Amino acid sequence: MQSAMFLAVQHDCVPMDKNAGSGPKSEEKREKMKRTLLKDWKTRLSYFLHNSSTPGKPKTSKKSKQQTFIKPSPEEALLWSEAFDELLASKYGLAAFRAFLKSEFCEENIEFWLACEDFKKTKSPQKLSSKARKIYTDFIEKEAPKEVRKRFFISA
Repeated sequence: MQSAMFLAVQHDCVPMDKNAGSGPKSEEKREKMKRTLLKDWKTRLSYFLHNSSTPGKPKTSKKSKQQTFIKPSPEEALLWSEAFDELLASKYGLAAFRAFLKSEFCEENIEFWLACEDFKKTKSPQKLSSKARKIYTDFIEKEAPKEVRKRFFISA
């Protein structure tokens, strides 16, 4: 299942200071930032993997209507690194990716992709028209509530 669309998270990076690249203090800052970044990623990954030790299907509790997902097997997680579609096909992978995008303040990208995938599966012409309109008003239109970042030559 190859996806027609690849979601890429774009980050705008701007140098903070003209003199930021020189001196021993700069080296210390860079090392500290690197350690902080590594700790941040370690924390994020452990958040997704610490709840359960057995692979399998999602389980639901009677107290909560919300599903909790069981940790994927190492083989399944390895597939995610080989194919993005494998990540999106897994409920746990999709939940992890959505949480990551939410932490990066760009959750609208996965919502847009899911809406497009739902659109591709729709057979009824009436539903196609209404779903296309909804996708446009929610994600594409200027000042849309969940506007996705577009290239300048695609802008509406």
